[in-house]
Amino acid sequence: MSRSRTRRAPSAGFPAVLWVPAAFALALIVLPVLGLLTRVDPARLPALLTSSAAVDALDLSVRTSLVATVLSLVFGGPLAVVLARARLRGVRVLRAVVLLPLVLPPVVGGLALLYLLGRTGPLGGLLDDAGLRLPYTTAAVVLAQTFVAMPFLVVGLEGALRSADARYEQVAATLGAGPWLTFRRVTVPMLLPALGSSVVLTFARALGEFGATITFAGSLQGTTRTLPLAVYTTAQSDVDAAVAMSLLLVALALLVIGLAGTKAVEGRA
Repeated sequence: MSRSRTRRAPSAGFPAVLWVPAAFALALIVLPVLGLLTRVDPARLPALLTSSAAVDALDLSVRTSLVATVLSLVFGGPLAVVLARARLRGVRVLRAVVLLPLVLPPVVGGLALLYLLGRTGPLGGLLDDAGLRLPYTTAAVVLAQTFVAMPFLVVGLEGALRSADARYEQVAATLGAGPWLTFRRVTVPMLLPALGSSVVLTFARALGEFGATITFAGSLQGTTRTLPLAVYTTAQSDVDAAVAMSLLLVALALLVIGLAGTKAVEGRA
């Protein structure tokens, strides 16, 4: 291959003035996090991070966020395919409903879950008659996290499907492949890059969920008190411990992004 062929194409560049708002946006994200580091006492940090409250909250947050992410993938993945490929009337209304958790305050989502699945709710009453109770349990934490996080996965996958070239699926159909075979061998491979970024965003959103969880599941250590709830509760009595838990949450989020890889987060193959 000649040297001229391997040379990269020149970049189109961008206006230099954009550096100013870009630097401001970056500072708005980074400086508050750095502010946390200045607040905590380094000598107390190991003890604060290994306290039973912090360890219990971290363990519960990771476990429930993983389950919520799996549930979002199992149910949200098919929903994304339906929204992108089904020719239904009112699909725009259906999409707007799916996006509701993204724009609603999480507390409203928690109230909605509570009044649906609480003892006096239409479904909660039936569950109570069967001896099942969801509010203020670990299962309620998972439901609240799934409620607020699943739209991130649906939006990511649906956007990837709508921008993907549907001719590949049409060619597979003309070659005799059925809908299920086309989905497995053509559609799913096309979705894999977007799947990585969507799963990471979904897990991260579940990990940071607060409003719906405290409304629907309460805050019981070891049962429903996830790391964000532990930060809020601890801040009432020990600010240093709350800051240490906040740093733990930041470190966990960075670890998730790092393990997922930059390409997956950016949605590239």
